[in-house]
Amino acid sequence: MAAEHALTGKSKTIEALILALAMAVVVGSALGFEHIGGFIPCALCLEQRTPYYIGVPVMLAAAAASMFRAPVVVTRLLFAAGGLLMLYGAGLGVYHSGVEWGWWPGPADCGGAAGLTTDASNLLADINAKTPPACDEAAGRFLGLSFAGWNVITSVVLATGCLRGAWSVVK
Repeated sequence: MAAEHALTGKSKTIEALILALAMAVVVGSALGFEHIGGFIPCALCLEQRTPYYIGVPVMLAAAAASMFRAPVVVTRLLFAAGGLLMLYGAGLGVYHSGVEWGWWPGPADCGGAAGLTTDASNLLADINAKTPPACDEAAGRFLGLSFAGWNVITSVVLATGCLRGAWSVVK
């Protein structure tokens, strides 16, 4: 019976809550850079946030499943889902980083200010509108990595934590 609930209990609950908090901090930082720091995200930047938006509630559900001693398979699946979401996020980050470094082309709809009008009557509206940057231009580099590059690292670390949580057994 103890093995049946090996992935339940206080330590798994805490682990899931830490992972949920870490995911929230990452996406919260991205939102902070956007709304406080003035960094306008491109379409790929916005897409890289989706695994976090989904991952936080998934890990909160894993914490709840562990806390309320749901069947082991439920807790394992929720941790694994969190890990797969973060691996997907890492893949998006690798793709975006490659676009920024010019290793491969980005999506056609990620061209930055290509939508500006040439009609003088709409010019003021275009000037006042925020136009997202092109996906192939890093908003900035910190310690040699763009936001997309840092997302790869954080996504891999979080994926490792989630997948470790899915397969580890509490003694």
